[in-house]
Amino acid sequence: MNLMTVHNNVYIPKESWPYWTWSTIEIFIVFAAALMISKEIMTVFHDMALGPVIENWIYWSIVGVIFFLWYIVIRGITLKKSVLGNSVNY
Repeated sequence: MNLMTVHNNVYIPKESWPYWTWSTIEIFIVFAAALMISKEIMTVFHDMALGPVIENWIYWSIVGVIFFLWYIVIRGITLKKSVLGNSVNY
């Protein structure tokens, strides 16, 4: 009879990947998405012939609004609700 034994001397790290790298990856993804969305929206403002300085301000303002919406509204409020968590409340 061959029984398998358990060895408790195996080291398993608490986190296999540093947590800050996930935040960095998320920031770059949100930044890239914000740049692409802002580029598509700027076609409307480009037709108005506002000038390059004003268009630059509008472009980066749109990028800032997208960052604000993601990190404050969507991630800060919606994704922190306990409904989306792993805990079961009876």
